[in-house]
Order: sequence, then C-alpha cells, then structure tokens
Amino acid sequence: DREAGVRALLHERRGLLAEVLAALQRMGRNPPPALLVTPEDALSSVRSAILLGAVVPGIRKETDALIDDLAALMDIKSNIDREKTELTDAMQVRIEEEKRSEMLIAENEALTETNARTLAAERRRAEELAARATSLEGLIGSLEQEIGSVRDAAALARAREEERRGQSEAEREKARALARDSVPDKNRIAPAYEFSQLQAKLDYPVAGDVLRQFGEADGTGHDSQGLTLAANPGALVTAPSDGWIVFAGTFRSYGRMIILNAGEGYHLVLSGMDRVSVREGQFVVAGEPLAVMGEKRVASVNALTLETDKPTLYIEFRKNGKPVDSRPWWSAKKSGKARNDS
Repeated sequence: DREAGVRALLHERRGLLAEVLAALQRMGRNPPPALLVTPEDALSSVRSAILLGAVVPGIRKETDALIDDLAALMDIKSNIDREKTELTDAMQVRIEEEKRSEMLIAENEALTETNARTLAAERRRAEELAARATSLEGLIGSLEQEIGSVRDAAALARAREEERRGQSEAEREKARALARDSVPDKNRIAPAYEFSQLQAKLDYPVAGDVLRQFGEADGTGHDSQGLTLAANPGALVTAPSDGWIVFAGTFRSYGRMIILNAGEGYHLVLSGMDRVSVREGQFVVAGEPLAVMGEKRVASVNALTLETDKPTLYIEFRKNGKPVDSRPWWSAKKSGKARNDS
C-alpha cells in the first residue's frame, strides 16, 4: 500500500517533473553566458541570473522532493523483499514444525495404544494375584514384585526414603516445617511430605460419621483393624494423602478396594466403594478423587453387625504390613464411639 501510494504521488506529479527535467536539460545544453567573457553578453548574463534566481529554488525543491520519494520507494521495496524472505523462512519453519507435530502425534498414538495394552495386561495380572492372595500383606507383596507400574512406584518410594535418610537433621527439620506451614505443589509426582509427619493433618476420604474405630469389637469375635465411616449414597471418595496406587479392584471379603502406598512403609487400604476411577501404578495427590460410594451398604465382613443402611467406607492403615491405629493422623476431633455400642 505504501509503495502504491508513492507511485501514485509520482504519477500525479508527472507533468511537473517533466518540466523540471526539461529545464535542467535545456540549462545543460545552453548554459547561461559567463559575465566576464564579452561586454555584449553582460545583458544576457543579468537576464539569465534573474531567471535562474527565480526558477532554481523551485527546481531544487521539486528535485529534493523527487529524491525523497524515490528513496522512500527504494526503502519500501527493500522492506518488502526483506519481509518476503522472513515470511518464506517462517513458512518453512512452520512446515517443519507441522511435520514434527504429526510425527509426535503418531508416536503418542502408538504409545497410548501400547500403554493401553500394558495397563490391560497389568489389570488382568492384578486380578489373578488378588484371586490367589490369602492376605493383604501377601497381595501387596506380590503386586510390588510382579506388576511393573506398581514395582516402579515402590522403587521410587524407596528412593525418596533413601534420599530423606541422607539428609541432615537441619534439612529434615526444614521439610517438617514445610509440612506444617506450606501448601505443596499440585504438579508433584512424588509425596510432598513424609507420611509420619502428617499426623493430625489428614482429612477423612469421605464425609461421614464414625461407626467403628481401630481395636473395637467388629461383631465377629475379633477386633477391628481399621476405621469404618458411614457415608452418603454416591459420595465422592478422595485420597487421604499423596501416594501410589498399589491395587484397585476386588479382593475377597473387602469387596471393591484401593491400596495406596504413602511411603515410609505405610499402606492405606480403602474398601466399600461402588466405582473406582484409578489404576495400579498411578500417583495421586491428597484430595484427588479415587472412587464413588454406592447407593447402599456393600456386603462385606468389615460392615457386618453395623446398624445402618448407609454405604460404609472401611479404612485401614498398615505399617510394614501390620495394621496400625489411624486415629493419630486424622484432623477430625471426634470420639469415634461406635453407633452400635450398647
């Protein structure tokens, strides 16, 4: 547009420029006489001087304007050529990026397909191990040995523990202070804090009333090894802490169950859900949705003799394979008196 404007301006002044150029040409062919050549040329010299004095400033002005316009036109042409070159280079880069993106998409699709097959195979293997296992401790051990994603997660958990053991007392105290006072990064891929430092900081995985505490009679002649909560139908179940999913499926009398590796040898067991939305080997952060409760209580040994029709969530903490009382970890300050106590 700028080039077209300059060209139009030059075209409009075509007649004037032609007169200027003609005058310059005539002056070049028939220069004014010199003043001191012959006496008879004196009058011609005066006349020429008067004429040039009137005409030359106008000619110079038009000549300078013409030079400026031609210079502007050359600059515009130069800019056009430069921007064409830049555009060509940019288009070439874009073509290469599009090819690279297509290759990445193809690789991602192939990887997704491979991962889907791997996950399906791991899920089948986990179900086989769950069918053969006779105890939670045995199930966890076999899963961490034979399921690749769970084995990798367990190795990462051990590596983090080794890293913490190698820290100085000052570094460990700094981590403890961080656990007490800070909000962790939500994009983390490993537990933000040591599980043992989270006492009195965990929220229940589901909102509900405590029906039975650790150590209380479970109605079968044994003591309960976990905590039982009465939840609302369809309630969302979330992760009580950061950790890796060791198991997500059905296991014996526990029904539908999730096992979470929280690090430091701690495993958190949740059972009684209706639908589970996580998979083995997956890392979850505290508060992340894991499952949904059903519309009514799921029949399981952990829910026997409970005087409620509400769905119940059973929670069990294990340290190195042995059940431990989870009460020190919960932030809720309730007595936990069982509803079915007489």
